Amino acid sequence: NVLVEKAAKPLSAAIMPAVFGNMARDDGHLIVEPDQYDEVMADPVAAQYIRRFRGSRELMHNKDRWCLWLTDLDPTDVAKSPILKARLTAVAEFRRASKASSTQKMAETPHLFGQRSQPDKDYLCIPSVVSENRRYLTVQRYSSDVVCSNLVFHAQDSDGLQFALASSSMFITWQKTIGGRLESRIRFANTLTWNTFPVPDLDEKTRVAIIKAGQSVLDARALHPERSLADDYTPLAMDPALVKAHDKLDREVDKAFGSERKLTTERQRLEILFARYAEITAKKA
Repeated sequence: NVLVEKAAKPLSAAIMPAVFGNMARDDGHLIVEPDQYDEVMADPVAAQYIRRFRGSRELMHNKDRWCLWLTDLDPTDVAKSPILKARLTAVAEFRRASKASSTQKMAETPHLFGQRSQPDKDYLCIPSVVSENRRYLTVQRYSSDVVCSNLVFHAQDSDGLQFALASSSMFITWQKTIGGRLESRIRFANTLTWNTFPVPDLDEKTRVAIIKAGQSVLDARALHPERSLADDYTPLAMDPALVKAHDKLDREVDKAFGSERKLTTERQRLEILFARYAEITAKKA
């Protein structure tokens, strides 16, 4: 019997830590909705601080949403911008009215998100909840200028390895088997499913092969840029090119885990996954 336990940090050297995104704690005043975008962009000072903003819904359905990201705010810009002045005043008032002392303290810096963890390099963006019907975890890579919300997790991914591993059948099998659920939907957890994902040590040749196969998945998606991830991964209508790319990725990841044959069932993958997990945890013990 193998019991999988939460881990505070990744067990595998190949896995980068995944953490929550950014929480505004602002009652929406630092967020720019589609119907507000033109008004904010018409203010040339405020427009300098607009950044794309992505949570689970935006990631899955390719929805537009933005935020005012003011970590490098020039204080003199507030007086120059009616939009900034009005929105930051509203943020300060909202935070001061909170019953939580920690939120009240944040009123001293209304231009900043209440909780910040924005990556400074390209990163993997992971939705916190996805449909249980997906064949693969629907993740995406973003550049550091795209701000991620607290409804997703992010992990540094400068070379694409994290994207490839998270997009594999090995990972979705692990996630569905040991992860939690929200109703029937899959619920990602960094401590339970990501940090425990038992990726073996990867030599350079294997690492490069997995990254290249992961890029093939991105290339297959790019054939239809008008489609959202929800469209791309409709269970009964995945594009053959995307299916082929995922099959190629699975072959590379399966080999990295020690499989000498093509894996075709969830049971085959689970046998390997639990064997690798037992090996890694025994070494650390």
